[in-house]
Parts: sequence; C-alpha cells; structure tokens
Amino acid sequence: MTVYLDHASTTALRPELVAGYLSQLQKLGNPSSIHGAGQKARQIVEDARDQLAKAFDCHRSEVIFTSGGTEGINIAIKGLYLNAIANDPLRNIIITAASEHHAGVDPVEHLEQEAGAIAVWAPLDQFGVIDLNWLEDYLEANGQKVALISLMWVNNETGLITPIPDLTKLAKRFGIPVHCDAVAAFGHIPISFKESGLSTMAVSGHKFGAPVGVGALVVARDAKLAITSHGGGQERGIRSGTLSAALAYALSTAAALAAAEVDSERQRIAALAKRIINFVQQAVPDAIFSRGEQPGYEGIIHFTFPGCSGDSILYLLDSAGVSVSTGSACRAGVAEASHVLIAMGRTEQQARGSLRISLGHSTTEADVDAFIDVFPAAYTGAKKAGLPSS
Repeated sequence: MTVYLDHASTTALRPELVAGYLSQLQKLGNPSSIHGAGQKARQIVEDARDQLAKAFDCHRSEVIFTSGGTEGINIAIKGLYLNAIANDPLRNIIITAASEHHAGVDPVEHLEQEAGAIAVWAPLDQFGVIDLNWLEDYLEANGQKVALISLMWVNNETGLITPIPDLTKLAKRFGIPVHCDAVAAFGHIPISFKESGLSTMAVSGHKFGAPVGVGALVVARDAKLAITSHGGGQERGIRSGTLSAALAYALSTAAALAAAEVDSERQRIAALAKRIINFVQQAVPDAIFSRGEQPGYEGIIHFTFPGCSGDSILYLLDSAGVSVSTGSACRAGVAEASHVLIAMGRTEQQARGSLRISLGHSTTEADVDAFIDVFPAAYTGAKKAGLPSS
C-alpha cells in the first residue's frame, strides 16, 4: 500500500463532500439557462459562492470561479497589467520573484515578449525571502512606472511564507495593485482576503480537498482588470464559460471545511512535520532545510542533500511504497534543476539534490512511521549513486 506524502501537488478528496458531489454530477441544468433545471443549478452555484466568500473572508461578488490556480493567476496578471498600460503606457513594470510557481513566472515572461512589459525580479536571500526595504526603495524611485506586483503567499516548494499584508501596505502608498498566488496557502494558514489588501488572489481546489479542475480567483470590487477571456460573459465578464454546479459545490464544501479547521489542522500537521525534520537531520547531518528558521507552512518540508540526487531518493522511496516529490508537479518529467532553489542562489548541482515531503489532511502518524522506516536505505542508495554527470 502506498504512503502518500506529496499533498502539495494534490491532496485527497475530502470524504464529507463525495456524496453531495456525486449527487450534483447526476443533475441536469446549465446555470445560465432560465428554465427550472437551469435555475436550480444556478442556486447551487450561488450558494457555493456565498460559502466561499465566508471561507475567503471577502464579498460574494468578489468570488470568480475558475478551473484552478493556473487559470486564475493568468487572468489576474494579464488583466491587471493590460488594464494598467491601457490607462498609462509608461506603467509597464511588473515586480515579481524568480521563485514563483511557473504559473506566475510564465505569464510575466509572455507579457515581456508580447506586450512591452518589463519584469523586475525581486532579489532573494538564501532562504527565498524578499527584502521589503529593497522593495520600498525601488518603489520610491520607480513606483509611478509599476503596473502590478505579483508574489505568492506560500512557496509551493519550500513552504516559505511571504508577509503579504506588509507588502500590500507598501504597494498601496504608490497605488499599485498586488496579485497573490495563494494556491499553497489557502486552507493551510489563516487567510483573510478582506484584511490582506490584495487586488486579486488565486486558489485551487485540489490543494485542499476538492476535485481537480476547479478553483477561484478573488477579485476586489475596486480592482480593474482587462478582460482576457471572452465568450458568454459569465463571472462579471472576467472568466467566460459554462459553470459546473457540481464543481462549485465541491469547491465550496472543501473550502469551508479547510477554513474551519485551519488552526487545529496546522497544529496537527506541525507535530507530524517536526518528527520528519528531526529524523532527517539526525540521519543526514549535512542535509539543508531549505527555508532555515524563516516562517513557513509546516506541511511543506524541503531539504537539499549535498552530493546526492533528489530524483534518486524519490525513486528509491517510491519503490519502497512512499510517494514524495522533488518540487512542483507541474514540471514533473522535465529534466531541470529547481528554478526556486536557483533563484535562492543554489548551484544547479545543489538544486538537483532537493526533496519535498508534503503533508495533508489525510496524513497520519503511520504515514510518518513508514517514511522514517524506509528513508535511511533510500538515502544511502542515492548517496552511493551520487549526482549525474550532466
């Protein structure tokens, strides 16, 4: 039986929503239709919107349904940027970080190539922390040219937490909207959109117990986005497309459960994570815990192992029945070192020695025991094999 410790890539469907989700899947009705079946489906969607608004601590009109994090992030970054340059062609700078998920990095690079954007990559320290003093100095000199700032709340590889409310207070002085990728954050750390100061925030349901294929983009009522998704005009015109009442139900149910238990679940996860961290550090004294002593979400445990391939450890753990990862699942199968670690100043060789163990709502003490049982042999085998020559 496989022990699953890769919850940052996707986590288990919450059992509390399965029956309701399956029931909704069997019902007919397009939420945009005006007949009875359509209006019943619309009611499910709007009830879900209300429930999500409570979970996100925002106004119901700010909740936009999407297919997941990547779509929401693209809509937000492109929409905020294109609106900014439409009103002021000189406001074409996007401030972000090279440690962002590719869903955030790639749209910025696209706008550089196709829409005249200038990307400014915020400098990071060895733990991936952004220097807010640098940001303040940069905005003092260039704030009138900045279209938006895009930074993630929790790094999906290292678990590092960025102090988003502090960042938005700084950006607000210069009238700059801030987008946040909260895909690895929502349901795992306390979040209030109302208090965050954000213009937009993207989440993805399969990271907190909803099915794959549904998420939300929270768009502040005073935020202005150029429309990049055209069609039926659904979701305030920001994201056209037929809505799934079943997925809306599942997303809102999972979000409500995650938000209600976020504090107690974080404590439980932290205790499990501490066991793993202590064990790895004792077993491999030269292992490097990637975020050091910086604030982070405890459920993401990221190490680098000098002189050792993270892929080798992963494969050996997998053969022993334990699933982990070396980084973002969205780049699975791509033979490259972690761009997150490279952005943090690691060499390519160092970055290739990374391993991410991530915990979730279904993780148990027995799962941790299983990891502890098989890790030493996996590490020893990987260490003996060493790093690939290229």
